[in-house]
Amino acid sequence: MKVLVTGGMGYIGSHTCIQMLGAGITPVIFDNLYNSKQAVLQRIEKVTGHRLDFVKGDIRDKALLTKTLKTHAIDAVIHFAGLKAVGESVEKPLEYYDNNVNGTLVLVAAMQEAGVKSLVFSSSATVYGDPASVPITEDFPTSATNPYGRSKLMVEECLTDFHHANPDWSITLLRYFNPVGSHPSGELGEDPQGIPNNLMPFVSQVAVGRRDCLSVFGNDYPTPDGTGVRDYIHVVDLADGHIAALENVGAKMGLHIYNLGTGNGSSVLEMVKAFEAASGKQVPYQVVARRAGDIAECWADPSKAMQELGWKALRSLDDMTTDTWRWQSNNPQGYPDI
Repeated sequence: MKVLVTGGMGYIGSHTCIQMLGAGITPVIFDNLYNSKQAVLQRIEKVTGHRLDFVKGDIRDKALLTKTLKTHAIDAVIHFAGLKAVGESVEKPLEYYDNNVNGTLVLVAAMQEAGVKSLVFSSSATVYGDPASVPITEDFPTSATNPYGRSKLMVEECLTDFHHANPDWSITLLRYFNPVGSHPSGELGEDPQGIPNNLMPFVSQVAVGRRDCLSVFGNDYPTPDGTGVRDYIHVVDLADGHIAALENVGAKMGLHIYNLGTGNGSSVLEMVKAFEAASGKQVPYQVVARRAGDIAECWADPSKAMQELGWKALRSLDDMTTDTWRWQSNNPQGYPDI
C-alpha cells in the first residue's frame, strides 16, 4: 500500500512514517517545511534503512497534490498537515482557517480528481470543547473553545457532509489527545520552531538548558493540584493508531471516528515531576495567568479503538518522559538546519 502523508516531516507524521515502514506500508511525504526541517528525512532513513519519496509543497496547491497522487499511484492519504497552536490560533484565526480548513478542502478535491477515496484525518480532542464530564467517548457533543479547535471541528463537519454525498469513500477521523515522547532511538522527536506551545517540549528544553523556566498556565483549575489535566499519549502509540486505522477501516466504506488516548489523565505538575525523575534534572517553573481557550481536564475513553481497530496505547508515562529526554539530551538544539 502506498500512502501520501501530508505533514509527514512533522512530529507525529515522521513517527508515523517510521511505523508504517515497519508495517510494510510505503509512505510518500508531502510537506512545505513550515514547522519542520529537511533533516527529518535523513533521520527517518537512518532509523529505518529506507529511502523515502518527499515532495515539497503546500496542501493548498491542488495541481501539485493531484500530480503527486497520480504520479505515485497513491492508495490512501493520511492528513497531518496543519497549524496546531491554541494560543497562536486566537491571535491569527484567519491563518488557521485558511491552512487547516481550506487546505483540507483542496486536498479532498485533489483526491477526487486522482480517484483516491481513502482518507485518515488528524483531528483532535479539542473538538469536544470543554467536556461536561470525563472520560470522553466519541458520541460526546462537539464544540470548540478556540480557533484551532474550531478549525478541526469545521474540517470534521466538512468531511462528514462530503461523505454523505460520497458514501463510497472511507474517511477516518482520529481524535488525538496529547502526543508526547519520542522515537526510542533518540533520533526523532518534537522540535517546534520558536517558543514551544506544548508542555513536553517546553519542559525538556528547560531541562537541557535552552530555556530558563517553564510557564505553568494557571494553578486554579478545579483539579487535584490546580493545574490542567490531560491524557498524554506516546507518539509511537499514536502512530500505531494510524496504521490500525489504515489496515482495519482504510478500505471500508464509511465515516469512522476514534479517540486515540490512554484513558488516563495527568496534571501539568505531575508531568513535570515525572520528567524530573526521568532526566535527573530540575525543571524550575513559574505559575502565570491561564491561557485563552484552555480547559481544566480532558482525557479519553479509548475503548472503541480497541474494540474495532484492535489498538490500545501500550507505553507508560515513564516511557514518554524517558524517550523525550533521550531525544532532547542527544539533540539539545533540535534538528540541524540543513
